[in-house]
Amino acid sequence: MTLRRQIATAVAAISVLVAVAVGLLVHQAMVRQHVDQARDSALTALDAALGAYQRNEDVATGGRRAALNDPALPERLRVLAAGGRRGSLLAEGPEGESMWAAGAVHGGVLSVRLDFAQDRQSIADLDRIILITVTASVFTTVLVGVLVADRISRRLRTAATAARGIASGRTDTRIGELVDGRDEVADLAAAVDLMSRELHRRLEDEQRFTADVAHELRTPLTGLVTAAELLPPGRPTQLVQNRVQALRALVEDLLEVSRLDADAELPDLSAVPLERAVRRTVTLTGLDVAVEVAADASVRTDLRRLDRILGNLLLNADRHGGGSIHLRVDGHRITVRDHGPGFPEELLRDGPQRFRTSVRERGRGHGLGLTIAQGHTRVIGATLTFTNHPAGGALATLTLPPAPEH
Repeated sequence: MTLRRQIATAVAAISVLVAVAVGLLVHQAMVRQHVDQARDSALTALDAALGAYQRNEDVATGGRRAALNDPALPERLRVLAAGGRRGSLLAEGPEGESMWAAGAVHGGVLSVRLDFAQDRQSIADLDRIILITVTASVFTTVLVGVLVADRISRRLRTAATAARGIASGRTDTRIGELVDGRDEVADLAAAVDLMSRELHRRLEDEQRFTADVAHELRTPLTGLVTAAELLPPGRPTQLVQNRVQALRALVEDLLEVSRLDADAELPDLSAVPLERAVRRTVTLTGLDVAVEVAADASVRTDLRRLDRILGNLLLNADRHGGGSIHLRVDGHRITVRDHGPGFPEELLRDGPQRFRTSVRERGRGHGLGLTIAQGHTRVIGATLTFTNHPAGGALATLTLPPAPEH
């Protein structure tokens, strides 16, 4: 249940409870007032009738119905009056609801009956007014509650959308610019903005550090490459040259990552036949890859970046997977699957991380290859997802935007 619905439901429930309670109190007070007035009138009429009876006058005067030993008198009141006590009682009778008053006389029981129908009608009219008032007040209160809840919910949704944007990498987003007011929601927005600014600063520091390290390593690495080439031939020289080349590739990867992080890359998009591009990339890697084409398509992409993405996916499958590598082209979608242990849970949960290494398999991390592939995917407007195949092995899926039709 959404927050707006929860607030509206709570307001409606409280409004109904309060309105019903107030309505019942007013109803009971009005009934008590009418009964008390009718009882006072009946006892007053009984006193007048008793005085007239003692003076041997007509007891049914003044529009009041007084009678001696009235057979319609309620039995409870008759017994009370026969015992020498005077009393009153609201009861149903042959002529409808009436207020009775009775007292003992020498000839039996003298009673007075006042019709209560008009009072009951007044109570019913008041009940209708209370019902209409309660309904209107509940409707108004719920409407106001819904409007207030909608405003709060809308501001929270705005903040949540901005927070998701920050989580997706747009750390320059500021929620405070979208959420107004000086309440708790505004405080939350200010706190998130503070977190976003701090996160943005730290990311910039990290990106700057990565780029600075890569640039600083380039100069000594160039000298190291030159020196390695001057070494005499032999097995040790070959090992040194291989390690130097690996270090050189790592530095170039770091520079590439820093450019991708800084969003400094601009794609050179064009329409590309996907099957031909894929087979070209597989040939460039020199790996033994089984290529299956279920359906060919023309995509809008940057061919150089596509080579980089697929090349990194294939090299990662060869280095960290196992068994044969299978690449499948199905329209605008490319899947790369190996037959190894699959992607680690950390990668499936958090995505590619730089130099992420499995705790149980130290030294078998996925380095920068998948991070670079994901960065180029973002640049060309494609999507790259990582899963594990149900039958085993890691499965990377690259979905490219289609080429526009002319």
